[in-house]
Amino acid sequence: MKTFPAAGFDELLVQAWARRHVGFVSKRLEGIACERTAAVAVRLAKVLEAFSSERVATQHFASITGYGHGDQAREVVDRVFAKVLGAEKAAVRLQFVSGTHAIATALFGVLRPGDRLLSVTGEPYDTLEEVIGLRGSGQGSLTELGISYDQLPLTAEGCVDVSALERALEVPTRMVLIQRSCGYSSRSSLSIKAIGELCHRIHNSQPGCVCFVDNCYGELVEDLEPPAVGADLIAGSLIKNLGGTIAPTGGYVAGRTDLVEQACCRLTAPGIGSQGGTGFDLYRLVLQGLFLAPQMVAEALIGADLVAGVFDTLGFAVKPSMGAFRSDLIQAVQLGDPEVLKVVCRAFQACSPVGAYLDPVPAAMPGYASDLVMAGGTFIDGSTSEFSADAPLRPPYNLYVQGGTHRTHVELALIRALVALVRAGLLDVPQTG
Repeated sequence: MKTFPAAGFDELLVQAWARRHVGFVSKRLEGIACERTAAVAVRLAKVLEAFSSERVATQHFASITGYGHGDQAREVVDRVFAKVLGAEKAAVRLQFVSGTHAIATALFGVLRPGDRLLSVTGEPYDTLEEVIGLRGSGQGSLTELGISYDQLPLTAEGCVDVSALERALEVPTRMVLIQRSCGYSSRSSLSIKAIGELCHRIHNSQPGCVCFVDNCYGELVEDLEPPAVGADLIAGSLIKNLGGTIAPTGGYVAGRTDLVEQACCRLTAPGIGSQGGTGFDLYRLVLQGLFLAPQMVAEALIGADLVAGVFDTLGFAVKPSMGAFRSDLIQAVQLGDPEVLKVVCRAFQACSPVGAYLDPVPAAMPGYASDLVMAGGTFIDGSTSEFSADAPLRPPYNLYVQGGTHRTHVELALIRALVALVRAGLLDVPQTG
């Protein structure tokens, strides 16, 4: 690895080196990129078949105002998403403010006082801690409403502990929570095959137990979705994969009809459920986003491979590695130092199409236990289907990169980040070896 001093270096030389380095990794990535792109056809064909079978037309771009009763456009959108997700029913709503909101709606909609919720993928994502009641009080969390919660630690290899799961299921359990994505942990994300095996094991032990999958960041990464392999209920955000970078807000729940309806009764009110709610005449963006999503997801996966390759060849630990099997869009890079993390985030922000002049600084974020530093000037505020990166300011100072509409944007951002690291004298650091 060639390094440069923090001061007195030749800016043009450093930029040329950064371009060559990123170009070298991009060249190595060509075969993998072709495989990622080829997989688009299967997923896009599924989307097109759903559009065709539900006879999507321009009249479905408009929505009814007020209560939204009898909104045929909303019903068509729900059926299209259900087909794409392999579910009996889906509820796609712009009233969901985030993936966490959609997940919480499902939890509060299905669980009742005295029920038990079991997480089998270790600690839940930060924003679910207050929903469950692991942090905070007085907000009406699950535990405050009399719902018990247990979680199974992962094995030393970062896998679901199957033996512990068998023992845990000796106790009556209403719902098992499976987080598909790694979130802010160091484990690998769960494949659809692994999710299917877990659902099969859980249903064999307790047929009435609900297998609920937090599907955020995982949609359209593989050919199948969790309902096709036994998941009873899933939830996620529209400003991640399925929104195709243009859905303005929203989320979804999908799965068994009765469970989706229970979640909708929590979103609206008992007696209204999925039958109310306007789409604010934004269904065109929701449907168009879904149409674009398979290609956008593939580009984000290629971008993730590029990030992995660039940082790995510089000595930083990455997960997954370039070209490895992926079940979600998230790429983790262990930067090992808060200053390195801040420099990279500033560089990514400076290469954003929106707010490039802003300086991302660590700050508190609603729902998170640690201060976060977030980079990504996106057209949809907070959209993680567009290129962005964020990190909790805590050891080992992992940066989590996701999204990206096209790989060239990721290449430019990486070049800028490498130059910034050299300029700050932070490329040759202890954590890179």
